[in-house]
Amino acid sequence: MKNLFSSIKSLFSDENGVVSMKRLCGLLCTITLCVTLYVNSFTEQHIAPSIPLVDSVALLAFGCLGLSSVDKIWGKKKGGDDTPPTE
Repeated sequence: MKNLFSSIKSLFSDENGVVSMKRLCGLLCTITLCVTLYVNSFTEQHIAPSIPLVDSVALLAFGCLGLSSVDKIWGKKKGGDDTPPTE
């Protein structure tokens, strides 16, 4: 059980072990979008959400998850040349 909680925590954490709100927001948007589209496949057309709303949630999910990947690839590295000297 402890292993399950640590793997879930690592899902939302960045490479430094800090919880990333971009990943959390992206995952929640993705789950919400998938559930909404699944439920819509069984409902009538007039109950369906608007197309711009679905598109905006999808763009938010893709944007959040994409920004997390960009941060991981091009993020600042500790101990690089741009660190200020300490006295």
